[in-house]
Amino acid sequence: MPDLTTPPETYLAFMTVSEASTLIAQRKLSPIELTKALIARAEALDAQLNAYLRPAFGLAMEQAKAAEDEIMQGGPKGPLHGIPFGVKDVFAAAGMPTTGQSRIYADSMAAEDATSVARLRQGGAVLLGKLSTHEGAHGGPSFDLAWPPARNPWNRDHFTGGSSSGSGAAVAAGFMPAAFGTDTGGSIRNPAALCGLVGLKPTYGLVSRSGVMPNSYSYDHAGPLTWTVRDCAMILQGMAGYDPRDPGSTDRSVPDYTAALNGDVKGLRIGVLRHFYEEDAKTPPAVKPALEAAYDTLRKLGAVLEDVRIRPAREYFDVKVVVAESEIFAVHEKHLRERPNDFGEDFLARITPAVMIRGTDYAQGQRLRRIMLAEFEAVYAKYDVLITAGPSLAPRLDAWKPIRFWQSHSSLTTAFNVSGGPALVQCIGFEGGLPISMQVVGRPFDEETVLRVADAYERATPWRDTRPKLDPKASFSTALPPVPDPEPVTLNQAEQDEMVVLCRAAGITRLNERNMQHFFSAVPYMRAMLERMQRPDNFSDEPANVFQFLKAGVA
Repeated sequence: MPDLTTPPETYLAFMTVSEASTLIAQRKLSPIELTKALIARAEALDAQLNAYLRPAFGLAMEQAKAAEDEIMQGGPKGPLHGIPFGVKDVFAAAGMPTTGQSRIYADSMAAEDATSVARLRQGGAVLLGKLSTHEGAHGGPSFDLAWPPARNPWNRDHFTGGSSSGSGAAVAAGFMPAAFGTDTGGSIRNPAALCGLVGLKPTYGLVSRSGVMPNSYSYDHAGPLTWTVRDCAMILQGMAGYDPRDPGSTDRSVPDYTAALNGDVKGLRIGVLRHFYEEDAKTPPAVKPALEAAYDTLRKLGAVLEDVRIRPAREYFDVKVVVAESEIFAVHEKHLRERPNDFGEDFLARITPAVMIRGTDYAQGQRLRRIMLAEFEAVYAKYDVLITAGPSLAPRLDAWKPIRFWQSHSSLTTAFNVSGGPALVQCIGFEGGLPISMQVVGRPFDEETVLRVADAYERATPWRDTRPKLDPKASFSTALPPVPDPEPVTLNQAEQDEMVVLCRAAGITRLNERNMQHFFSAVPYMRAMLERMQRPDNFSDEPANVFQFLKAGVA
C-alpha cells in the first residue's frame, strides 16, 4: 500500500489499480479525490509529454461522482468501480472523435463506446480521455501531424515506442493507473517496454476489437498497459469476453486471472529464445546481462529454463508485413486515393509499398502463417512459457527516420502476433535512466501462466519501486525534430516508372514528390521481403483465415 501520510499529489499519482481498488472498496479512498488528483497531475505535466490527445476531464469528474454515489449506497460493482483509465485514440468512446491521430479522421465522431471501453465503464471505471497514438496505429513517430507525438517520461527527448505511445507515457507518468492499447506487431509491448510498464497482448479473439479502428484484421489485438502484473490481470478481466459484433471473437469462458498470481513457478518449463536477441535482432549491450539476471531469478524461484529455437525473427516479420500491409491499405484505400498527402509522411512510407503485394503474395503469407502456427504447437507441448528480450532502451526521437521500419526487419515482438497467443513485457532493470524489458510468451488462451510467471518475477525484484521523476516547474521546449527527408533513391528510371504504374493501378495518383521518394526508397526492402518469403507447395496448406459460417449449424 502507498504511504498515505505523504501529500495526495504524490501517493495518488502512483497508486496502482489494485491498491486503489482495495481502498475504494473499504471507503478509505474517494473516486472523486483520486480522479481529481490525476487530472491535476496531467494538467501540470502533460504539456511536457503530450500523452493526451483529447482529455475528457469534465466527463471524468461526472463519472467519478456517479461512481462514488453508487459505492456509498450499495458498495462497488466490482474491482474496477471508480478506477480511472485512458484509451488510445483508436478506441471509440461515445460522443468523442476517434481520430487515430490523423487529419483524415479528425471529424469522425463515435456514436457508442467500443465494446472493451463499454465493459469497463459498465463496471464503474472512470474514462479520463483519449491518448496519443501513431497515425492509424501504424506510422510514427511523426513530426508532421496536427498533433505532436508523445514523449517518454523517463527522458522526454526519447521515444515512447508505438503505436500505443500516449498509453505508455500516461501510465508511466502517473496520469492514470491503466490504459488501453492495440498491438498488431508490438504496439502494446513496444511502449510498455520503453516506458517501463507491464503490457499484455492477449490471445487473438480474447478481447473484442469491435469499435476499434482497424490496422490489420488478421493481426490486431487489444489489451492493457499498467504498472504491475496484478493490475494487468485486473484490467484484462474487465476487457475480456466474447462479443458477437467482433467476427474474430472467441466464445469461451473467461478465467479469474488474478487467482493465477500465486507467486509459485516451481517446476514450470521455460524455453529461452536466445537467438532472437543474440543473432536475429540488434539489442543494446545492457540487455543481455539484464536478461541473464532475470533468468537466474526465475531459476531461484524453481522454474526450469532451457534454450529453444524457433524460426528466425525475420521470417515472422516478412509474413506479418505482407499480410498486414495489404489489410491496412484496404482499410484506408478510399482516402489514399482521394487525399493521400493529408496523411503523414511516415504513415505513407509504410503503407504505399503495399501496391507491390499481389493477391498471390497475400494468400501465400496466410498459408505460411498456418504452417508457423502448427510449428508453435510443438513448442507449446514442451514448454509452459517462452521468454526472450523485449524492446529496450528507448531511442531518441530525433534518431527516427521512416526507412527504419523497413530496415528493422527482425522485430522482437512480431513473431508473437503471428503466433496469436499472449505475450507480455515487463521491466527487468535500467540503463542510463531508461528501462530494459523481458518478454513472456504463452500458449493461446493461457494468459494465466504468462501472468503467473511475470508476477512471480516482479515480486522477487525491486523494479516497481522506481518511477520517472517529473517536475512541473521544469523548463522544456516543445520544438519537434525536423521531418526526416526521404532517403536517396537507388532505383533506376525504368524501376521508378514500374512503381508509378503499380500506384496508378491501385488508384494512387496524387502522391507528392516527397512521398513518392519515400516510397521509392522502401521498394528494395519490400522487393527483398517478397523474394524471401517462402511459398507453400502442398495443396493441403490452407490460409490462416479460411471461410467460416457466421452461425454454427447452417444447413
